[in-house]
Amino acid sequence: MAAEDQPNPMEEFLRQFGITPGPDGNFDLNQLIGPLQQAMAQFGRQMSAMGGEGDGLNWTFIKDIARKVTAAAGPDPSPAASEMVAIRDTVGLADLWLDEHTTFGRTNASAATWSRAEWVENTIETWEGLVGSVSASLASAVGGLMQRMDAEAAPMMSMMEPMMRMAATGMLSAQVGQGIGQLATDVLTGSDLGFPLTRKPVVALLPTNIAPFADGLDIPLADVRLYLALREAARQRLFAQVAWLGPQMLALIEHYARHITIDASAFEEAMEAQMQGGLTPERMEEFGQQMAGRLFQPALTPEQVEILGRLETLVASVEGWVDDVVGQTTAPLMPRADALLELVRRRRASAGPSEVALKTLLNLELRPRRVRDAANLWAAVRTASGIEGRDGLWAHPDMVPTTADLDDPLGFAERGHAAPAENDDLDAQLARLLEQERGEDGDAPST
Repeated sequence: MAAEDQPNPMEEFLRQFGITPGPDGNFDLNQLIGPLQQAMAQFGRQMSAMGGEGDGLNWTFIKDIARKVTAAAGPDPSPAASEMVAIRDTVGLADLWLDEHTTFGRTNASAATWSRAEWVENTIETWEGLVGSVSASLASAVGGLMQRMDAEAAPMMSMMEPMMRMAATGMLSAQVGQGIGQLATDVLTGSDLGFPLTRKPVVALLPTNIAPFADGLDIPLADVRLYLALREAARQRLFAQVAWLGPQMLALIEHYARHITIDASAFEEAMEAQMQGGLTPERMEEFGQQMAGRLFQPALTPEQVEILGRLETLVASVEGWVDDVVGQTTAPLMPRADALLELVRRRRASAGPSEVALKTLLNLELRPRRVRDAANLWAAVRTASGIEGRDGLWAHPDMVPTTADLDDPLGFAERGHAAPAENDDLDAQLARLLEQERGEDGDAPST
């Protein structure tokens, strides 16, 4: 098809609202203002019905799509009373076993049994904080697209920009909902990803996801559930007692997300395709699915690479600590614990649904490849200094292992690491983020 015969995306977009060019093929801007204002009001009502407006991501729409994804993955029943009792008892036993193997005390929260949908509901507030900053990149992408439009249409483009922003926000919201829904179908516990996703500590297990994880293993489901409860309870103790840890991990992710850029060509392609169809929630959901994994610019900035390295080391340190604590706890009590540890490690190392979902959500490929090294380091520290010495290293962020320390676990256990260099610009920015969070949120984690 010749270029002149191809449909004009903007013309097709306006035609949805009954706005057509004159006999000469051009729009009369004076006559266009009234119908265009009506079209914008109509579209604005559509977006308001979906629960969002402006440049911010539409979290009502996001949650709705995430719930649809979980429903499409198969039955997701609310946990039965008997199941809740079984998990409560399992977590109680896990806490009893852990008491002797860590200095960090139990959390005050009751054990929780979540469906996939409940995982979405209970973590959505954290995702809103982490992903919300991407809307700034989206606004920049919309502005760039408007600038590339025909200069003669500039007055019309100016009027159309709010509608374009809402359409782009709807598309990105759909993509985010897809990512959160995918995570809900894969995670086994509340903090399975290695960082905290709830405002307050909670030891939560997802039996709907645990059952297929345990399927085919020559290990009783009750043992699998107990092993996962031990890991989750240990992790939540760490997050609850180490006040700086959760906020710093989330601040790193948020800082990373602030520098996400939109792939201009993919974005323009998606917007033109949207403009040629009906701008409805269903249409936006469809484009969110199609653009998953393609909308973000694949190249990372040097600052993002540095942040990702720090985050992976911190997640590896958390998971390595959990490996050591749970390994010591289960050694005399669970003969198949080593097999379960290897299963958890293989799952962590594979490019599974969770990794794909994080890529969709935040262009984040979080692969803490050095968990084994971190586990060896914590074991070396425990051997040299006892569990008090091991757990005491979490007292301050400057004391936890660095990437270089993971190369020499025995050396770190013997002499620790060298004094850290003065904070660089990134450290200062992260400190400001944490201070802002403390100022806005009076519910800082307890120590």
